Amino acid sequence: MSAGPGQDALAVARAALAGTPAWLVGGAVRDRLLGRDAGADLDLAVGGDVEAAARALARAARAAVFPLSEAFGAWRVVARRAGWQADLAPLAGATIEDDLRRRDFTVNAIAEPLAGGDLVDPTGGRDDLAARRLRMAGAQAFADDPLRVMRLPRFAVELGLEPDPGTVAAAAAAAPGLAGVAPERVFAELRRIVGADDPVRGLALMERVGATAVVLPELVALRGVEQSVYHHLDVHDHTIEVLAATVRLERDPAALLGEDHGAAIARRLAEPFGDELTRGTALRFGALLHDVAKPQTRDVTDSGRVTFYDHDAQGAELARQVLTRLRTSDRLRTHVAALTRHHLRLGFLVHEQPLSRRAEHRYLRATTPVAVDVTLLSVADRLATRGRKADEAIAKHLALARELIGPALAWEADGPPRPLVRGDALARALGIRPGPRLGPLLAELEAAQYAGEVTTAEEAVAHARAVVADEEAGGAAGA
Repeated sequence: MSAGPGQDALAVARAALAGTPAWLVGGAVRDRLLGRDAGADLDLAVGGDVEAAARALARAARAAVFPLSEAFGAWRVVARRAGWQADLAPLAGATIEDDLRRRDFTVNAIAEPLAGGDLVDPTGGRDDLAARRLRMAGAQAFADDPLRVMRLPRFAVELGLEPDPGTVAAAAAAAPGLAGVAPERVFAELRRIVGADDPVRGLALMERVGATAVVLPELVALRGVEQSVYHHLDVHDHTIEVLAATVRLERDPAALLGEDHGAAIARRLAEPFGDELTRGTALRFGALLHDVAKPQTRDVTDSGRVTFYDHDAQGAELARQVLTRLRTSDRLRTHVAALTRHHLRLGFLVHEQPLSRRAEHRYLRATTPVAVDVTLLSVADRLATRGRKADEAIAKHLALARELIGPALAWEADGPPRPLVRGDALARALGIRPGPRLGPLLAELEAAQYAGEVTTAEEAVAHARAVVADEEAGGAAGA
């Protein structure tokens, strides 16, 4: 284990629990054997009074202590100032070997005695790590907890391991049991698969073990949904390519959108978002769900053209339903729904180039607060659409995205322009009563200000007066 909070915690635990049968287990042991950062959290298996051990560790570390699970007798010690925490649990079985055999995978079933001595490895986890193999610790691994079906693709992609055939077969047999697992636990695994370095491989493994059909049946439903001649893949494979393109864009935004804004985009995508996600991972969920309503909106015209009218609006609602079922935060549901609803907007603007300042304003106003994110999603979507005339369409789309990304970044950093005149002052100047009529006038003034058509309060009032006059003249002409 490398120096740092985790190493400090282990030293404190060894001293505080001297004389107590206790072992470091799980990820800290595994990651050290892999040469990875073991982090600052410890999992300890205790062969005795767990509460007494937890309180002893808390006293030694001057840390907080509280029961973590009354059902399983687990306790947690949190040393906030030192930057670490430790979970202590009783042995699951009479011995540490019994405990390890009941764990999920052999690579997680290795224990290090706190008192020193050889590693305890009854299931051959060290050999599996050396072989880069992911293997269940016992025949009952998935039956004991079906969530482990999701943990298989998660560990495979996070650790770069290959599941062995027997483990894959056992996981597939247990996959229907995921339906009975708490959605919050399922999403905790899904978000790590989607946020991994290779989420495409993770999703392929999810499907291979039958997890996708239970957790994300809407993704499976995209298979075989054929698209127009401008697409080279069905909706499912297109979606996976959009995800792959999103990952590439996240890693090197400057390569596609230019050096001027690459660093700012990278910083934005690395921001914490909520649900233990970064903004970049939230964007990946947008990529996964942006076309989720295509099966229900597919139609073929009399001329043979394939259409998906309204799949953006219907998809926004369906994406929200999917994430609600998975018990995510409302923030993520709203964010992904907005990405889905607006993912076509930039493509529609391609035909308006060169873009006017008013058109730019309409785009930014309509896509707030996801203007940057949905611009990136549209780029990934376009890159994954390589049917007829693809090269020309991609070039035009990228050119427009490069033009809009700077204003989008500025808009989301600073907000819309500050009004030149307040609503109450405008109403007084025009001699109108505040009410529904005022909102559209203020929106028009914001657009005119963004376009540079008005620059002072006086000009704004004059512009609004002209708009009202035109409306009244039009009303009189139609009377």
